[in-house]
Amino acid sequence: MKATTHAHAHGADLEAFLDLINTVELEDGRPVERLPDIIDAAEFFAGRDLAHREALHEVASDARTAERRLARLRSVRSAAREVWDAVVEHRDADSAAIDRLNDALRHRPLVELTPGGEGCGVGHRHVGDPWDEALARTLEPFVSAVAQGDVERFRICANDGCRWVFNDESRAGRRRWCDMSTCGNRAKAARHRARAKAAEPETPSPAG
Repeated sequence: MKATTHAHAHGADLEAFLDLINTVELEDGRPVERLPDIIDAAEFFAGRDLAHREALHEVASDARTAERRLARLRSVRSAAREVWDAVVEHRDADSAAIDRLNDALRHRPLVELTPGGEGCGVGHRHVGDPWDEALARTLEPFVSAVAQGDVERFRICANDGCRWVFNDESRAGRRRWCDMSTCGNRAKAARHRARAKAAEPETPSPAG
């Protein structure tokens, strides 16, 4: 594929990485797929400016490779979930998941200096598939956070029926729920019911 240079960069942040993992949601304890087809996946990347929309849709429209691309995206997403969980749970990540992420990261576009601005700017050179490049960009913020040791606020929602992943940006850094108005309130209601039940006087058993 011919290399092309652009004087801008498609940046990703940690939120994009989290969004990717969270495209599988639990509803009533069952996983729900939020990227059901290749076009939805292309729009996921394009909507976050991780690659050019036209290029993404061009490769997504190729019926010969669409199924393989979507399967690979889901495989990398599954690996990302495993590695995130391992970091939060302070355990070793599955080595196969690590290998899948490392393989995806090899497709990053080449970053280079370009003339202009105050001396120079930063651009990127497209040398590969825009789909693979977008996926690699999505992973990069997570890798940077791990490299900097900035993982102490990585979280998984404490609601076992949710398990949403998020980065705790609260001032105290003690957030347990993805959203206090949903999972947090449900947990509070469950604790209240449990305390009320424990406070109820025992009903005497009938004499035998």
